[in-house]
Amino acid sequence: MCVMNRITSLLVFLFTITILLNTTVQVKAQEEEKSSPISIGVDFMSRYVWRGTDYGSSPSIQPYMELGLGGFALGVWGAYTTNLPGVQELDLYATYTFSDIVTIGITDYFFPDEIFGYDYYEFRGDSSAHILEGIAIFNGLENLPLTFMVGYNFAYDSQNSTYFELGYSFSILAIFLGAGNGFYTTDGKFNVVNLGISASKDIKITEKFSLPIQASFITNPQAKKVHFVFGISL
Repeated sequence: MCVMNRITSLLVFLFTITILLNTTVQVKAQEEEKSSPISIGVDFMSRYVWRGTDYGSSPSIQPYMELGLGGFALGVWGAYTTNLPGVQELDLYATYTFSDIVTIGITDYFFPDEIFGYDYYEFRGDSSAHILEGIAIFNGLENLPLTFMVGYNFAYDSQNSTYFELGYSFSILAIFLGAGNGFYTTDGKFNVVNLGISASKDIKITEKFSLPIQASFITNPQAKKVHFVFGISL
């Protein structure tokens, strides 16, 4: 696990340096914001459903911040339920995209325990609240809006859970099919866990501002669950 600890420490170090180097950056106009390598925003979701599972059973506030340089991206993403203590999540990630077609990356998923407390810097396999995942994504082509991704938990998950997802876009609509094993299923066996359709569009508010909205109908055949999720982005 020493190698895994070094990888996680490197991600934390890179993210910290990124924040320190960019604390003086200020967006003075909308044009400057568009050209800035820094993206900041928040999604307000009716539920946090990830890969077919509802985390928190309540509305979720999901802020994010990302630095993009060329094909590289470093970022942080969170999900905070409103039924405290609920289920909280704070993720760091690093990705690289080749020619807008293929993306590879590493994500450090962290789930703080708001009831009994937590130690963010605890990385022992038997007690860590972290999970490290390696991911590869085919982003599709201009004339073939077909996407495919695979994620593999290589550290702090004793089951080494693996997840696959296939997606296809039709204008504002998209369909998706996801399957996994380990903690993605109730019995640990490989099965379909995430099947559904999503839609997104921008509602024009003013000449310079539009409000992105999204909705997803999601089923989890293995767990026999169904979800309908709505969200807005700022």
